[in-house]
Amino acid sequence: MSMFNPSKLTTKYSAPATQFRPLEGRKYTLTHSDTTGQLFLTIGVHYDYLAINPQSRDEVLAEWVPQMGEFALIGRVYVSGGEFDENYARVRYMIFQKELDLALKAIVYGDQAFYSNFPWLLDAPIYIQFESVYPQFNQLFYYGTPRYFLHSAIKEPVS
Repeated sequence: MSMFNPSKLTTKYSAPATQFRPLEGRKYTLTHSDTTGQLFLTIGVHYDYLAINPQSRDEVLAEWVPQMGEFALIGRVYVSGGEFDENYARVRYMIFQKELDLALKAIVYGDQAFYSNFPWLLDAPIYIQFESVYPQFNQLFYYGTPRYFLHSAIKEPVS
């Protein structure tokens, strides 16, 4: 698993989103560079589709969604819509599973000022949908809470 290095994370806010608002519908688009290892996080009220590479589709998208009177961070990763064969979809699925810890650290760490306004969100659940036409890779997983990822990101040694 890749180590999280805060110096490799670039965060930008897309207006009208700020470090502190909005909560409902707050969206995260996380992309990266394979060559530099740089992570790019856009926080806004819309996903940053211009940042997404349509050939690789290796982004992580997430948003704050109200559920039964509380909020959850609901994310998704694109495994396959049928353009990849089952074996390649399996490889993508495994890579996403391996790297999602890093991605969630980047998303939570990159928006840590937001939690000073909404500290109760640190204990909100995180769910990630793996999207695929292959049923074995089309699954929803619980990933813990932002508190876990923020704590891990801060404690992780910089390599």
